[in-house]
Amino acid sequence: MGDFAVTIFDSAKLLALAQSGDKEALGPLLDHFRPYLIVIAHRQLDDRLKGRLDATDVVQTTFLEAHRDFPSFRGQDINTLLSWLRNILHNNIETTHQRHLVALKRSAKRETSGHVQAASSEQESIVNWIASDGSSPSQRAMRDEAAASLAISLTQLPDTQSEAIRFRYMEGLSLRDIAEKMDKTEMAVAGLLKRGLKSLRVDLAAFQSSAEVRQVS
Repeated sequence: MGDFAVTIFDSAKLLALAQSGDKEALGPLLDHFRPYLIVIAHRQLDDRLKGRLDATDVVQTTFLEAHRDFPSFRGQDINTLLSWLRNILHNNIETTHQRHLVALKRSAKRETSGHVQAASSEQESIVNWIASDGSSPSQRAMRDEAAASLAISLTQLPDTQSEAIRFRYMEGLSLRDIAEKMDKTEMAVAGLLKRGLKSLRVDLAAFQSSAEVRQVS
C-alpha cells in the first residue's frame, strides 16, 4: 500500500480501510490525531507530574492500547473514533495520576495548596476547541474535527510561537511569567502570541470553510 499523505479530511477513508483489515492504514490514522491527544493530555496531567513524565508518553501508551483493541472498535465515523481515543487516554491519565501521586505522597510531605489552573476568557477561547462537549452529535463532531485541526496546526507553528501559545492559553501564564521562561521581553512574547494566533485563526477559518462545503455537498 502506498504512502499516506493524511489530512483531516482523509481520516474517514483511513478509518474505513483500517476497519476493512488494512493493517497499514491504522498507524497513519492514529498518528494524525497525535497532536490533538497530546494537547488534551497536557491539559489533564497534574502539574506536579509534569516534571516526572511527558504528555507524549501517555499518548504513546494510548496508541499502543488502541492498536491492540482496534478489532473491538465498532464506531463508523471519526467523531466516534476520537471519543474512543479520548476514553483510553483519560483512563491512562487516571492510572498515571494514581500511581505517581501516591509515590509523591510517600516521598514528600502532603501538599496543602490545591492544584488550580489560572484561566481567562482568552484561554477558554482556545481550550474550548479542544473540549469535546456539544449540544448535539453534529456539533460534537464539528468541534472534535476543529480541535484536531487546531492541535495539528499548533505543531506546525515555529517553536517559539507554539511554546508561547501553550504557556499562555494552556497553562494560563502571564506575559511576565512567559517572558521569564522564554528569556524574552514581554513585548517579544506579545508579538509571538499575535503571530501564532493569527496563523491559527487562518487555519481555523480554512477548516470551517471546508466543513461548510462538505455539509452542502
